[in-house]
Amino acid sequence: MKPKELQELIDFIAKSGLNKVDIETEEFKLSVKRDPDSPKVQYVSNSDAAAPALPAATPAAPAASSAPAAASSSNPAPPKPAAASDDAQYVTIKAPMIGTLYRSSSPDVPEFVQVGDDIKKGQVICIIEAMKLFNEIEAEISGKIVKILVDNASPVEYDQPLFLVDPS
Repeated sequence: MKPKELQELIDFIAKSGLNKVDIETEEFKLSVKRDPDSPKVQYVSNSDAAAPALPAATPAAPAASSAPAAASSSNPAPPKPAAASDDAQYVTIKAPMIGTLYRSSSPDVPEFVQVGDDIKKGQVICIIEAMKLFNEIEAEISGKIVKILVDNASPVEYDQPLFLVDPS
């Protein structure tokens, strides 16, 4: 299955509100079960049909990223609402796909954007690697980078906030 087809399938499942989807072709078998507490994705190639389906690596990433978020939101509870009201004036640039975010094209070159940089619509702001393909992510709006929400070389999920931009 091509990455674009997989992304379209994920988008469809997310928008449809379905709790379980099973797809089987000659090449693979895909089972997606949506559970708010523990997302599960299974992928089995028909060449491995005798082997049991293994959960994909992506469910571990959300659990890891949600645990620190829950811990950080429970400790500094009073500052969180103040920060949320401050962030309301900013536009959030979100991840258009699942993958690994890189803030520069290689380790020895400067990052695409830093906090305080002015960006223009269509400017490359990061790269997301998905299935060994490096996808340049372009800014959806013009403005100034106020906050970078994801560390370099970190896994990101679809629709995860990446940057806060002041459009003024």
